[in-house]
This record gives sequence, C-alpha cells and structure tokens, in this order.
Amino acid sequence: MRLRFVLSEVGVGLRRNLTMTLAVIITVAVSLALFGVSLLVRAQVETMKDYWYDKVQVSIFLCSEGSDAPSCSGGAVTDAQRDQIEADLNSLKPLVEEVYFESKQEAYERFKEQFKNSPIADTITPEAMPESFRVKLSDPSKYQVVASAFDGRPGVEQVNDQRQILDRFFQLLGGLQAVALAIALSMLVVTVLLTANTMRVAAFSRRRETGIMRLVGASNLYIQLPFLVEAALAAAVGAVLAIGALLLVKGVVIDQLVAPNYQFTAFVGWDAIATIAPIMFIVGVGLAAIAAFFTLRKYLRV
Repeated sequence: MRLRFVLSEVGVGLRRNLTMTLAVIITVAVSLALFGVSLLVRAQVETMKDYWYDKVQVSIFLCSEGSDAPSCSGGAVTDAQRDQIEADLNSLKPLVEEVYFESKQEAYERFKEQFKNSPIADTITPEAMPESFRVKLSDPSKYQVVASAFDGRPGVEQVNDQRQILDRFFQLLGGLQAVALAIALSMLVVTVLLTANTMRVAAFSRRRETGIMRLVGASNLYIQLPFLVEAALAAAVGAVLAIGALLLVKGVVIDQLVAPNYQFTAFVGWDAIATIAPIMFIVGVGLAAIAAFFTLRKYLRV
C-alpha cells in the first residue's frame, strides 16, 4: 500500500509539473552530455599520450661541415667519434631500447617525403642533411640521462627530445579540456538549481496534502519520498539521453568521421564509454536527489 501510494503521488507530481519536469530532463541531458564529452576528451588525451610517448625518440644530431655549434669546432664528426657515440648509447641499456643510425642519404629521403609538395625540397642536397642517431628510451621521462651524456660532446651538434614538443601540444589540449570541464560543471550547477526550483514548486502545489500527512503522523522521509523519486526519475531519463548522445559521439563522430581521416594516432575505445557512462548516470541522479532532499527539508515544513 505504501509503495502504491508513493507511486501514485509520483504520477500526480509529474502530471502537475510536466513542463518543469521536461525542463529538468532537458537540462540534465545537456549538462551531462557536456560532462561526458569532457570526460571523453580527457580519456582521449590520455590515450594519445600513451600512444605518442611510447613512440617518442631522442635525436642526437652529429656535426657536419658548416655546423656552428661549439662542440663542432673540429669540423664534421669523425668515424671514431661516431663509433664511440654508438657504443656509449648501447652501454645505457636497458634505458636505451633501440638505437638507429640515420645517414645523410636517409635523412635526405625522409626530408623529401615530408616536404614533397614544397619548393624547398628541390633546394636541399644529401650533403646538407645531418647524420643522426634516433634513440628510443624505455622510460621517455629520463631524457636528461641521455642529454647530459651526449649534449656538447665532440661530434654532437645537438640533442633533441621529441617529448618536449609533445608536452607543449598536450598542454594545449589540457587547456581545452579544462575549458570543456568548466562549462560542464557550470551546467551541472544549473541542473541543481533547476531541480531545487522544481521541487520547491511541487512542494508548494501539494502543501495541503503534505500538511495532512504530517498531521496524521507520517514521517519526514515518507512525505519527501515521492518528491525525491520524481527528481531522481527525471534525472535518470536525462542521464539516459546524455549517454545516448555520448554513444553517438563515439560511434559516429570518432569512429566514422575522425578516426579514418587521422590514422596517425590512437583514439579512445568503447571501454572508455563503459567507464564514463555509469559516472554520468550516478552524477546526474545523485545531484538531482541531493538538490531535492535539501530543498524539501525547507519547503515541506508544516
């Protein structure tokens, strides 16, 4: 009987405040969709970091004729210096996973491939390209170990860490992610305020019924329960709509539109959606229930 009464009161409340309930559903759906997208962006950034940092290399460029670095004052790198550098790199294993030597001709071929549509490709000769060692580290964060060992030594023009370039790129992505999260959190605040206002209106419209229930000895929880169920139900519907929108973003935007055109990097998988979707649902329903609970404590006093 009590369950039937609660459900009937929920139905009455939804019919009386249909417009406000629809507003809550739409607001929850929009705010949670933005929240979910911001979490998806965060997961995408982490996926790209894992993908690119795993491929990051340290480039040790050797002196060539015309190099103006102080370490190249003796002219182009000698065979003895080149062999010693390679031996020293191999001595750093297991930190150094792989060592690949790129000759002038190989550097020239790679340059032509990268700039094949640019007029600058026709002005470069193999002799103008520097020799280099491409070093893959087991832990890219320990770049300074290699840099301190080889930077400035005779025969080495400079030591470059690709991770530094990636760090600047991911800092930019992190800033965009923070902006998206800030917008999503502001929308969640709007959801809380709208839910609180809806519960206030619902409590006011049924103040006579709740007053009678209080007079006959009904507990606070029993009086508040229909309102809490209304708020949670509206938020749950909005959360389901938001999760559906997130599934479309993953299935259509990422998998069908973006991923086929940008195959040089990795994209989030469905496991990220499986992790984010429950968070969205719990956050949406939880915030709505909490907002309703604290609002009803004030407006259901008789």
